[in-house]
Amino acid sequence: MRDVARLAGVSISTVSAVVNGNVFVSPERKASVQRAMAALDYHPDAIARSLKTGKSNVIGIIVPDITNAFYPELVRGAEDAATKAGYSVLLCDSSENCKNEESHINVLFSRRVDGILIACCINSRAHESLAQRRFPLVYMDRIPSAGAGCSISTDNVQAGYVATKHLIDLDHQRIGIVAGYLGLSPHHDRLEGFRNAMQEFHLPILDEYLISGGIQVADGTNAGQALLSLQVPPTAILASNGNLLLGVVQAIAERRLKMPDHLSVLGFDDYLWHRFFHPALTAVAQPTHEMGRRAFELLKQMIESEPGQEVQEKHIRLPAELRVRNSTGPVPQREFRRVLKKTRQPVAANEK
Repeated sequence: MRDVARLAGVSISTVSAVVNGNVFVSPERKASVQRAMAALDYHPDAIARSLKTGKSNVIGIIVPDITNAFYPELVRGAEDAATKAGYSVLLCDSSENCKNEESHINVLFSRRVDGILIACCINSRAHESLAQRRFPLVYMDRIPSAGAGCSISTDNVQAGYVATKHLIDLDHQRIGIVAGYLGLSPHHDRLEGFRNAMQEFHLPILDEYLISGGIQVADGTNAGQALLSLQVPPTAILASNGNLLLGVVQAIAERRLKMPDHLSVLGFDDYLWHRFFHPALTAVAQPTHEMGRRAFELLKQMIESEPGQEVQEKHIRLPAELRVRNSTGPVPQREFRRVLKKTRQPVAANEK
């Protein structure tokens, strides 16, 4: 700062005022200081400033799998809002591993971030780790069952209901669901919405039509093969995320079946590639960018609130949007079962 002050021909306190932006400095002097800072490649010590002010203007974001197409748009929404508010972002990927997640939390805490946005991994212990520290934290998308302090997600119960009702409105009664990992709130809630719709319209929920467990493409393929191998297969299949939907579509292609001529298929999360499939895939779209933006706004309220002051809205649930394309249609004709009979293949033990 002394070097900057000497080159700019001003006092050290003037340089400090320009750097911190907390005292008025005339435009001429401010420009002179900024030119000197650029010439000397001077950058304020953010860590020293955070120790002095107790605020770093940095937040952490932890996601379970950055290769999952859902999360980049979620992160972008949060980062766009953070940048606009003068915050920087540190991004961590837990790789669906609770030890990695805990390690990231500890690193972010030691780096003195002001708060954390987190989408929990499977078997997450984040709630236990951060509740003890009373640290500003917002859960995104995946909400722990152990009473999260603040959270934001799609209204997945309603989303599951809307998706199922769309199939029921097309006269489907035998509806299968590839429900994903039920320990994660989105999959649990979508299954609840599915059950609500089926019960409302007095349709049976058959155990063999409900497959849960994994959340990857291979899990969707195995589940699709199992459903299509049933003596009386479903006429429609609902997949609980984008990966599972891809897997189900792969299983259908392996059987040489056509959507929606032989069966209807519907998934959650709407990506650009859904429109370019043949046929284009019907999906329930989540407001992903908006979820990220609102998550940061909620976290910012927590960071900047006075001790003991409660945020206005602790749990936010956003509506989803059904986007109907060509993979769903009316119940197929009788020849569907005959096509299945010709194409049915034995399912390996590890696929059941």
